[in-house]
Amino acid sequence: MNFLRGVMGGQAAGPQPSGAETIHKLCDRVASSTLLEDRRDAVRALKSLSKKYRLEVGTQAMDHLVNILQTDRSDSEILGYALDTLYNILCNDEEEEQDETTQKQSDDLGAQFTEQFVQDPEHVTLLLALLEEFDFHVRWPGVKLLTALLKNQGVQVQGIILVSPMGVSRLMDLLADSREVIRNDGLLLLQQLTKSNAAIQKIVAFESAFERLLDIITEEGSSDGGIVVEDCLLLLLNLLKNNSSNQNFFKEGSYIQRMKPWFEIGDDNSGWSAQKVTNLHLMLQLVRVMVSPVNSPGATASCQKSMYQCGLLQQLCTILMATGVPADILTETINTVSEVIRGSQVNQDYFASVNAPSNPPRPAIVVLLMSMVNERQPFVLRCAVLYCFQCFLYKNQKGQGEIVATLLPSTIDANSISAGQLLCGGLFSADSLSNWCAAVALAHSLQDNLTQKEQLLRVQLATSLGKPPVSLLQQCTNILSQGSKVQTRVGLLMLLCTWINNCPIAVTHFLHNQENVPFLTAQISENLGEDERLVQGLCALLLGICIYYNDNSLENYTKEKLKQLIEKRIGKENFVEKLGFITKHELYSRAAQKPQPVFPSPEQMLFDHEFTKLVKELEGVITKAVHKSNEEEKKEEEVKKTLEQHDNIVTQYKELIREQDSQIQELKEQVQSMSSQNEQMQTTVSQQLAQIQQHKDQYNILKLKIGKESQSNGQVDVSQVNGLQTEELTQLREEVEELRKQHALFQTQLEDKDALIHTLRSETVDGSAGGSDDTELLKELEALRSRVQTQSAEINQMKTERQELLRRAEAGSSDGVSGSDGSLLAEALAAQTTETEKLKEEAKGLSESRAELEQQLAAATSTVAILQTEKAKLQTEVQESKKEQDDLLMLLADQDQKIHSLKLKLKDLGEPVDDEDDLDGRDQTTDEDEEDEDED
Repeated sequence: MNFLRGVMGGQAAGPQPSGAETIHKLCDRVASSTLLEDRRDAVRALKSLSKKYRLEVGTQAMDHLVNILQTDRSDSEILGYALDTLYNILCNDEEEEQDETTQKQSDDLGAQFTEQFVQDPEHVTLLLALLEEFDFHVRWPGVKLLTALLKNQGVQVQGIILVSPMGVSRLMDLLADSREVIRNDGLLLLQQLTKSNAAIQKIVAFESAFERLLDIITEEGSSDGGIVVEDCLLLLLNLLKNNSSNQNFFKEGSYIQRMKPWFEIGDDNSGWSAQKVTNLHLMLQLVRVMVSPVNSPGATASCQKSMYQCGLLQQLCTILMATGVPADILTETINTVSEVIRGSQVNQDYFASVNAPSNPPRPAIVVLLMSMVNERQPFVLRCAVLYCFQCFLYKNQKGQGEIVATLLPSTIDANSISAGQLLCGGLFSADSLSNWCAAVALAHSLQDNLTQKEQLLRVQLATSLGKPPVSLLQQCTNILSQGSKVQTRVGLLMLLCTWINNCPIAVTHFLHNQENVPFLTAQISENLGEDERLVQGLCALLLGICIYYNDNSLENYTKEKLKQLIEKRIGKENFVEKLGFITKHELYSRAAQKPQPVFPSPEQMLFDHEFTKLVKELEGVITKAVHKSNEEEKKEEEVKKTLEQHDNIVTQYKELIREQDSQIQELKEQVQSMSSQNEQMQTTVSQQLAQIQQHKDQYNILKLKIGKESQSNGQVDVSQVNGLQTEELTQLREEVEELRKQHALFQTQLEDKDALIHTLRSETVDGSAGGSDDTELLKELEALRSRVQTQSAEINQMKTERQELLRRAEAGSSDGVSGSDGSLLAEALAAQTTETEKLKEEAKGLSESRAELEQQLAAATSTVAILQTEKAKLQTEVQESKKEQDDLLMLLADQDQKIHSLKLKLKDLGEPVDDEDDLDGRDQTTDEDEEDEDED
């Protein structure tokens, strides 16, 4: 108090002021002092009193402290004192031990002051602005104060931060602070901020939170790190749990690959600190969040694939088989491996190949099952092994077949322990929990697998020396009838229900034993205690399955006889009531929530998750089956058969339509390719026509020039003409003769093509499916043919002119011509020879193009033939349908005649008959028949 007197300027003598009075005076000084030093001293004094006089300081000084934060932004020291004082007011002192009453009052006080503080959203916005201050004495108290606000009024403060501009970004900057104290408290702040708020979680994730947190975990030593690693992992769990968007972002960012080094444990596993156990436990939980069964199947499958590809699953299996691992870490690792392999065929196959480091090596599945059926193992570990086995068999028919195969006589190896032997041993052991776990595990080996249900009927068990072996099905019913513990009987009944469900052969085997049905009816009809009600409900379910999936192959136990037995011995209403005991049980809803078997104690381990689905599926149909009469069942069977026939017809037509669609698609592709080729050929022909026209023009010009020069100069000098060698003239004659032969050959080919085109055109007009496209192609071919004929005529004309030139040359050699005219004539002949060679090449190209068109026409012809065949088939089907319609109409006419005759008889007997309706109905039927005949 001497300090307070010094602050207040009072004397030591006289009565001492109370705490409330002192705080009032200090608040006055904070509000009225003009000097910054005086306000700072007053705020420092309020800070020292805030823990002892929390109520008084909070009531009187809160507004003054907020005003200090707004007005004295330039002085970091007074800001720090004000923030610390507000933190002491709002936050409960966790260091001091308090009784429950005092602690509750303290919590209520903190909640009241927090509510008062956040009533004005500007106060929270002010704190966010102060976090931008780099000064340690401002930033650190601000972080702690904001964390306290989030603890006391999380939802309201989250809403204010969410709408504040750059609010979340400012808080994310705390992770980059070089001062570890601020960074670590920033982690705690973000943990509170991201609780149960998906919007803030997404913003934090897209502010590079995953990158920063994983970097911090690596810097701190991963699983060997301290409390900071734990805080980072808790924040990661907040961001990823039940947030599909962040999970997808985490996977797409390749952050799953960065989790693998976390699980690299050394050979020496003796020193596991408590912090390392906590860190590794959280890391395993983080893996499970990514592959949780509650996530969407697509996202889970994608994460499972990534975990296998990066080697994370292999690393987890290494921990699974390692020695010296603490029990709780081993249990959580088993649960994690379970969900990583659940429903993933590749991961399940890998897990089946994992061997334990023993001598000789044993499969990991066998080693785990040995722990499950060992009653000395911890309960949670046995539950984890059962969950792992269930996940290994989930949607894994290959694995189911391998497990059942270890029970079959042909595959049993006497020198090694198999999974099937362990399950049978646990099924018939003295420990009821082992019985239940083995029964549920065996039921999962048969889940939705008709083949393995039938295979398991082959399993034979040797009971004792001198006695014949009994089937596994019979042995289960024998133990059931011996009146063992409730847990054992529940497990066996769940196994039997799963086994015979949707398997008529197994139902027949079960009913073949004459003692089974009387036992079930006796169990259901008795009035037993609360503990036995569940057993009664399961017995009713088993008997109901025997009715619903009964193929009536046993004369004594047909569907109708079993329903009569229920009605006489039990009563239908009583049977349905006992069946409802299953879903009304308190543990049923708990097991139906999630696949993992989690039970507080072994005694409450009664229901399996997959079995609850089976009960939900069968309860309604069994109730209907019991209440249905024999006639209703027959009608239902007829309706089912009709629907099956209808479905078969629809399926056949669907297949036919698919085939036709594929054929039409192929034809369309062929037509498109032919059209493109035709366009290319048309382009080529156009180019060739242009070249021919150019050559014709040149030839005409040269011809005119030669004619003029011949008229002006007279005769040609014989000596110059003799310059044309006899060999060249002979060669020219041979070329002319060859061109004549080619022309004749082209004419013959054109006539053949004309006949072929005429035939294809007539076939196309007759009704092929692709007729329109083929007709267009034929028109294009006809145009191409006419162009080729035109070119041939032009070639003939040029040949004639060339022959005339040759003739003139020969005449000139005999009569004598002038030298200049002879030179011109020689040049003209040389030019004509060059043009003739070009025309030959063009004619050759046209021949090749026509050959290609002939091949395309041949393909089109085959397509037309196929379509005509299909058309004939369809016409045959139409004729058959019309024939069936005619038969139906004849039957209707016969029936109408019979009705008319019966009505006449009724009239003769004196019974009243409505003739007008009859006449109208017959007239209407007659009109409809006439319309159908006209349509036909």
